[in-house]
This record gives sequence, structure tokens and C-alpha cells, in this order.
Amino acid sequence: MVKKLSILIFVLYFVQPAAIAQVNIDTLHVKLVDAEKMFLDSNLLLLAQKYNVDANKALIIQARLLPNPNFSISHGLYSGTLKEFFPTGANDETAADVSQLILLAGKRNKQIKLAQANVKLSEYQFFDLIRTLKYTLRTDFYNIYYLQQSAKVYDEEINALQQVVNAFKQQEGKGYIAEKEVVRVEAQLYSLQSEYNDLQNQIFDQQSELRLVLQAKPDKYIDPLPDSTTTDNLDPSKYALSTLLDSAYRNRTDLLIAQANTDINRLNYDYQKALAVPDITLSVGYDEQGSFLMNFYSIGASIDLPFFNRNQGNIKSAKAMIDNTAATQKSTEATIGENVSRSLQKAYTEDKLYKNVDPKFSNDFDTLANEVLINYQRRNIGLLDFLDFYDSYKQNILQINSIKYNRVQSFEDINFYTGTNFFNQ
Repeated sequence: MVKKLSILIFVLYFVQPAAIAQVNIDTLHVKLVDAEKMFLDSNLLLLAQKYNVDANKALIIQARLLPNPNFSISHGLYSGTLKEFFPTGANDETAADVSQLILLAGKRNKQIKLAQANVKLSEYQFFDLIRTLKYTLRTDFYNIYYLQQSAKVYDEEINALQQVVNAFKQQEGKGYIAEKEVVRVEAQLYSLQSEYNDLQNQIFDQQSELRLVLQAKPDKYIDPLPDSTTTDNLDPSKYALSTLLDSAYRNRTDLLIAQANTDINRLNYDYQKALAVPDITLSVGYDEQGSFLMNFYSIGASIDLPFFNRNQGNIKSAKAMIDNTAATQKSTEATIGENVSRSLQKAYTEDKLYKNVDPKFSNDFDTLANEVLINYQRRNIGLLDFLDFYDSYKQNILQINSIKYNRVQSFEDINFYTGTNFFNQ
């Protein structure tokens, strides 16, 4: 039986990789720095937001434009005296008028300032989108990697148990192996296959999200290649909390967005008050013979009388919106302080846990796992000890991968909450 199992091991370890390489022909092996470049070059959401910035810049041009002058002309249609349509000569009547609207109370300048403030807002929204999507990219990148490491554990255990089951089936009916032992191993195998399927679905979900961020083709399988040296050297004590907070208050784009909204509402309040001041229209006119003088030239001005509508409702609404966005800004500032403080605390906790794990633990466990399998095949240990060890082996490796991912994630949280790449991994 040992000889047969040795043949199976040879097939699994030397034949299977070739098949995997053929299946993964569309695998995209990518480093984090290359993934970020792909993201910045091709993400369609970024492209759409950039067009939004350009659209708002065009509105500044529009705000600078002066109102167009108005020209009107009229000619006599019918003369009741002459019984004639469109009379000409001494009997015709022609009048013309040119008028120009003059904006008062600095409305034009206020419109320009509002347009410029909206450009700033759209730019902050663009950079906030970059910050959010980059965080998604980096967390998905590491999550996929550590999930793949966990999947390898399932591959090893499933292959090992499959060998045992195959060997048992070859001995079936010969009385060497108890049937309940076969059933127990098969049950464990099916349980592992079910867990492995769930894990693969997690990987595929993360793959789908990462492909969307990178705008990679749907048939691409992304294989992350992290820099283990850099991640191992991450240290939360490198930066003080005050440094992280200062950076967050300066660079967090969601805070800049909140501040921009407050500024926009203040500018809008000033603009609404300016709208309460009526504009004046200046005009120059000519009347050929419709007035008391022949060829009469006139100059005039007109203005609305603000007796009823003084824009009271819009002014009151704009004032309330200032208070609304100012409160939102203060809430964002408080949230930022708490986010940064908690992320640093979490980084210390996760880093301490990671450093308490013996680096040799995984390798020792791998070696021991092979020895346990061989000893079980040789009947040196019982079924319960064999299954118990393999379950412990799986749980420990999964836990180590979880610890590694949580640690890396905690540093990514600091980068995200401060709006600065303090920890480039």
C-alpha cells in the first residue's frame, strides 16, 4: 500500500503542476506598483470623474461671459390712412432699440467665484475617488494573496486525504481497513472540499472586484506578487500619532470636500443676497416718425422695483445650508481623528501578534504534516490522531495567514485614514 501511495504522491506533485499551468494560461502575475499604474491608466471611473472636472472648468468660462445686448427693430405693417401694407417713403414708420443688461452688486464676480469653487470641489472628489479605489485595490491585492496561501493548505490536505481514500478503496473487501474508518476519512474529505469551495468563491469575488478596479479582462486571473521584505519591515512606531493626525487634517480629501461645500454655500449665500439687488437695463432707441419729433433718438434705463420679491427664501435657504455643511465638516474632522487613532492602535496590536508568531512555525508544521501522513499510512498512529492533527494543521495555517493579512490591512487603514502613503508596501 505504501508503494502505491508513493506512486500517487509522485503523480500529484510532478504531473499536476503542468495541468495547472495550462489552465492558468491567462494568469496575470502583477506586483503592487504595477497594479497601481494599471489602475491610474485605465480605470473608467477615474476617467469619468476627470471629465466632470473638465466640465466644471468650462463653467468658469461661462460665468465670465457678459450678458448679450438686445436689439429690436420694427416697421409699419399697414397704414390705415393709405390703405397700404408696408408703406415706404415718407409714409413709412421704422423704430429700433438696443439695450444692455448691467449686473449690479458684483453678481458676475460672485458667479465666477462659485464656478471656481465647484472646480475645486470636483477635483477633491476626483482625488477622493483615487484614494478610495486605491484602498480597494491594495486590500484586494493582499486579501487575494493570503487567501491563495490558505487555499494551498486545502489543496495539500485534500490531495493527502484523497490518496488515503483511494488506497482504502483498493483494499476494500480485504478486511484490512474498517469500513467506519473509510467513511470517517471520506466525510473529512468532503468537509474540506466544501470549505475549499467556499474559500475559492471568496477568492473569485475578490478577483472580480480587483479586475474592475484594474479594468482587466474577465478571463484574467490575477496573481498578486507582494514584496515580503517590505511587509515584514512595517513598523507602527515609525510615525507618531500627532504626525498622522496632522497629515490627515491636511490631506484627507473627504475633509477637503466638506470644507469646499462649506465655502460654496458661503459664496452662494453672498450670491443670493446680491440677487436681491435688481439689475439695470440701459437702452438706446431710434424712432423714424412715431414720436412728436421726426427721427427721434432716445436713451433710457429700466430697473425692477423690489417691492415683493427680494429673494428672501433663497437667502434664508443658503444661510441654513452654511450651518448644515459647517456641522458636517466638524463631524468629518471628529471622525478623522477617531479613525486615525484607532487605525494606529490596531496596527500596534496586529504587529505585536504577528511578531509573537515563530517564523519557523509554518515550516515545522509542514514537515510534521508529511510525517503524520506517512505514519498513518503505515498504521503507526490511529485515525483520530491523524484527522485531529490535520484539522489542527489547517486551522493553524489559516490563522497565521489571517494574522498576516490583518497586520498588512491595519497599515493600509492608516494610509487610507491619513490620506498619505506613510507605509508603502
